[in-house]
Amino acid sequence: MTTATLPTSETVTAALTLTPVEPEHLDLVFTAVTQPCPWPKAYGGDLVAQAAAAAMRSVTDGKTLHSMHSYFLRPADIGAEVRYEVELLRDGRGYGTRQVRGYQNGKPIYVCLANFAAGVTGAGRFAPEFAETVPDPEDLPTSAEYLAGRAGGTMTEESNAYWCGGRGFDIRHVSGPVYVAVEGGRAPHQAVWVKPFDPLRPVAGLSDDQRDLAALAYVCDYTILEPVLRVLGLSWADPGLVTASLDHAMWFHRPAQVDDWLLYVQQAASAEAGRGLGTGRFYTRDGLHLATVAQEGMIRPAEPTEGPAR
Repeated sequence: MTTATLPTSETVTAALTLTPVEPEHLDLVFTAVTQPCPWPKAYGGDLVAQAAAAAMRSVTDGKTLHSMHSYFLRPADIGAEVRYEVELLRDGRGYGTRQVRGYQNGKPIYVCLANFAAGVTGAGRFAPEFAETVPDPEDLPTSAEYLAGRAGGTMTEESNAYWCGGRGFDIRHVSGPVYVAVEGGRAPHQAVWVKPFDPLRPVAGLSDDQRDLAALAYVCDYTILEPVLRVLGLSWADPGLVTASLDHAMWFHRPAQVDDWLLYVQQAASAEAGRGLGTGRFYTRDGLHLATVAQEGMIRPAEPTEGPAR
């Protein structure tokens, strides 16, 4: 009798584990490895989170990361090393700025500016507009429960397993997922509850608060474009669908303790010319606004087939 392997959050902390190497051009250099996924290219959240970790490891005066602005330049290989070069652009009394460039196979694949701030954060609460109508995560099906017995489109055993437990986070859709069909309607918004499958492990070189900020950056990319897919009536398993992250911005309003359920409220801001813009906000269960995200992605549905000549 074999025992099934339970999903864990180890994928996340493995992604955040950096190795310092000797710099050649800029001030600091780290390497990290992209994590397994069933697609032709690595998950974009790997790059954002690894760059965040690299930037945070370059700050020694107690400032905290408050914003990142990123561009994805080339696809990243899966399970391969990325070299992150960190440039210390400025260290002022109140703010500091870093540029991080990610290289793979000798070419730049990712670049970001990260800003850090000194001072004490506030405790303002801005509850999502529909908070009263959002079900508790415990009342929603897991991805594994939703996908049990389902098939369709391009979904394979590998993609099913990845959606169910390979992402390090338990992700539960409030209005229904868009894995193999658009569940919950084509409204330009959705919300998901997210929580690590088990407590996040320590990450060398990062405090627990820094690790949690990077983990938030890691998970934000999984679903940020889904409201755009809803508007377009597309699911992830639609044959011929091609997506790619183009640029990304994230603001960290206060420390994020990623040890309980967080509500990720998302909105489609635009869907035009083969691109879609999604925005999102992370809240704790008691309404504390942790972070805001904006991301634009390429979304290319399958080309329509021509019908028979008349």
